[in-house]
Amino acid sequence: MTELKPRNFVVGITGASGGIYGIRLTETLLSLGYTVHLVVSNAGWRVFKEELGFTASDREGFLDEQFSSYPGSLLYHPIADIGASIASGSFRTEGMIIMPCSMGTLSAVAHGSSDNLMTRAADVMLKEGRPLVLVPRETPLHAIHLENMLKLSRMGVKLIPAMPAFYFGPATMDDLINFMVGKVLDSFNIEHTLFRRWGE
Repeated sequence: MTELKPRNFVVGITGASGGIYGIRLTETLLSLGYTVHLVVSNAGWRVFKEELGFTASDREGFLDEQFSSYPGSLLYHPIADIGASIASGSFRTEGMIIMPCSMGTLSAVAHGSSDNLMTRAADVMLKEGRPLVLVPRETPLHAIHLENMLKLSRMGVKLIPAMPAFYFGPATMDDLINFMVGKVLDSFNIEHTLFRRWGE
């Protein structure tokens, strides 16, 4: 009897405000035993510095310190590594989440621009018919943003804007972050207890 391999998820983190969303998503997937293929844009690393206080030049060391305690496996892919496993449709994954997703990355995905590993991996999800979830984080939105979102939605991409709810009585910032991560996990039918559901 062959042993089942851990399921692979691709997680992209861009330079939109809210890098903590991608960090928490990665932590949660790893805590559930999944394998996470992580891609962080250069602007995403800048957001880690500005919003999370990350100042070290050792990016992989930072990731190891952040995620090594979880049972799942983390594979970090530099954004310029266009030859990484996740750039090929022959590499099997359960899907991809870009959280948070900048409007620039959203536009590139909507128009099939694959000039870095993150947008190439997203293009792979589209061409292979695999789940692709984008978590846009921008406000206000103008017509180009909205038209790109509509285009992606019509292509089957799930858009989960970073709009946390308040019906479950959040008391901390962590509660709001966990709600958004939980909504992403819901889109993959992954069981979790990150927030209290309506009616519970």
